[in-house]
Amino acid sequence: DVIEFNIKHGNPSAEDALNLLTVKIRELQELGIKAILLIHGYGSSGKGGVIKRAIHGALDLNHYADRVEEYFYGENVPYGSPAYHDLMKKRPGLKRFSRYFKASNGGMTVLLLGPTYRSA
Repeated sequence: DVIEFNIKHGNPSAEDALNLLTVKIRELQELGIKAILLIHGYGSSGKGGVIKRAIHGALDLNHYADRVEEYFYGENVPYGSPAYHDLMKKRPGLKRFSRYFKASNGGMTVLLLGPTYRSA
């Protein structure tokens, strides 16, 4: 019920990444996926984390509110923290990805998908 998705694969532009994420969320939700561990990078290549900022901005502006119930920035759910344990209780399937939850992992975001399409 949990899947890893590396959105930075192929080096898409920020706009292309947002469009790809929209399509992927719909596809995965229709397949019954409950959570996406979204790998977007954090700007280690020196480009400043353009995809990360675009995705965080879209989430903060509720762009995916019709399909994403909750989201958690990697830097806010480090392994072993109370936030991490709360997230694992919500989606135990994320435990198999515990290696990504190292302290301050700004290169990922966890998306918890809603049960079905909702109007925002």
